[in-house]
Amino acid sequence: MEHWDHRLKLFLFAIVGALSTGGLFHIVGSREPVGALWLVLTSVGLYWLAYRTYGVFLATQVAGLSDDTPTPACLYPNDPKFRPTSKWVLFGHHFAAIAGAGPLIGPVLAAQYGYVPGFLWILFGAILAGGVHDFVILVASSRRKAMSLVGLASSVLGEWGGKLTGIAVLAILILALAGLGLAVTNTLKHNVWATWVLLTTIPIALVMGYGLIRVPARTGTISLMGSAALLTSLLCGPWIVAHTGGALDFTRNEIVFGLAAYTFIAALLPPWILLVPRDFLSSFLKIGTVVLLGLAVIAIHPALHAPPVSSFLGGGGPVVPGAVFPFVFITIACGALSGFHSLVSSGTTSRLLSRESESFLIGYGSMLTEGFVAVIALIAAAALYPGDYLAINTHLSPQTLAGMNWPVHSLDNLSQMVGATLQGRPGGAISLAAGMSFILSRWSILIPYLGDLFQFILLFEGIFILTTLDAGTRVARNILEESAVSLFPALSGKWMTGALFTALVVAGWSGFITSGTVASIWPLFGLSNQILGMIALAVGTLLLMNRAKWWYALTTGIPMVFMIAVTASAGIELVQSFWSRHMRLDTTIGVVLLLVSAVLVLLTFFRILRNPSFERPGLLAMVNPSAEGES
Repeated sequence: MEHWDHRLKLFLFAIVGALSTGGLFHIVGSREPVGALWLVLTSVGLYWLAYRTYGVFLATQVAGLSDDTPTPACLYPNDPKFRPTSKWVLFGHHFAAIAGAGPLIGPVLAAQYGYVPGFLWILFGAILAGGVHDFVILVASSRRKAMSLVGLASSVLGEWGGKLTGIAVLAILILALAGLGLAVTNTLKHNVWATWVLLTTIPIALVMGYGLIRVPARTGTISLMGSAALLTSLLCGPWIVAHTGGALDFTRNEIVFGLAAYTFIAALLPPWILLVPRDFLSSFLKIGTVVLLGLAVIAIHPALHAPPVSSFLGGGGPVVPGAVFPFVFITIACGALSGFHSLVSSGTTSRLLSRESESFLIGYGSMLTEGFVAVIALIAAAALYPGDYLAINTHLSPQTLAGMNWPVHSLDNLSQMVGATLQGRPGGAISLAAGMSFILSRWSILIPYLGDLFQFILLFEGIFILTTLDAGTRVARNILEESAVSLFPALSGKWMTGALFTALVVAGWSGFITSGTVASIWPLFGLSNQILGMIALAVGTLLLMNRAKWWYALTTGIPMVFMIAVTASAGIELVQSFWSRHMRLDTTIGVVLLLVSAVLVLLTFFRILRNPSFERPGLLAMVNPSAEGES
């Protein structure tokens, strides 16, 4: 009976996905206005269908998951870095860690090209590239005692390949963390409500972490209590704003110092004390808000005022200057594929898996969930009138936009309703909040509360980004520590070693923020993130080739080849653009990233052509725990 229930569910979701996709493109082809409901139904139907079909193929055939294979958390129960964790708690932690600014900001900026190019990449990129990337690296790391991406690269690319990967990973990670930190800083600066809620998540998470360790069987009860405490904090926000004066009104530098202090402590403590429960708690707000926004889109059924494809496909756009290929992929980034996810999968999540079979839900399922977040962000941007969207995301005047045949439609009215100036606020965060506020304004009963809803969405964005910042700091520390211990084994297990490397990582990204340098190299973040994804796909391809059915390596090999084309073309265009504008720092960073990625690509193809059957174990092989030292 269960077998037939499963088939019926697949059939129904296949019907929903097929009809929604067909309906969507019929409307696009006929040039009729498209409702956002079509995008929601299409993404939900196809994501679920992919999870239950292609995802199951990856889990059972490609990876051959088995709970008979011990996870690192079971192999090292006395090591504080390893602890078996409930799959739903770990899902919450992993999703919160990977879902940063990318799925919210990237699709909003990519809406410049119209909603169809971005929607197609979010949909199929997450299914065929991003989800595969996250899942394969998680399984490979778990079967090698939670080895980091750098260690995995060394195992298939050799010592020099591992060193180059390590250099690329650390440089990219520091830059990415600085960019995320800058986004959080801009969200929290002089924002009392958001600062209050983020501060209260720390003691709530500490209590939850203690409860989850003391009574693990009460995960549901503890989660409910934590959610109630978080909801209370949210509801108290307006009262705190009205009665605390300037106590929580922090400047930019004060926010940077506070973020540095928090991430230093969170990355240094065992993850189950603060990092995992706080990310798990934040995931309730993240997923809950996304679900509510999705339900609001279904109920309101707003029209998408953005064109399916815009006149900026060939380049020259005021938000993203490049052409749709390759810049729609670089701009959307985490919404479909993110190299940062491979660092989280191999840096923290693989150390906390209770059973190997759970890596399917956590690795592949989390990426599809993040894809849905990106769809909601794209809808928010596409619901705005094109002139309003460009007025928010550029510094062009309404008169200039009208002369470009993009008249500003209702921006002044929306600004009055949310109680904030919206014009000339580029970066994506404001237009996301403005777009959702515009959708919600269709319900007249919500108009008096649009100001609070606008601030809540900004808070929601800040929490999304901060959970990635603390997890990323811990991953960078792990990579540095792993490299140092391989050279000096005496450093293994030393508390001061972890403290030193955590301080170096925090000093690196916070120094970029305070100096302001990171703002000038922001366009490189998307490129560097995709280069890292390409590297992880190359590692996965080499691991999968050591199989009797070597063609399973095409699951990562095809996305790898595609990302090589994307990153190479985008990198060359960015370097040329930086050089023409005399941006020497940006040019240098871009050239270094391209050179490192080119060498790693050559090493990958050399290994494939020289000997597909490597001496080292393939993805399905479990490394003997006693054969090597712990990572």
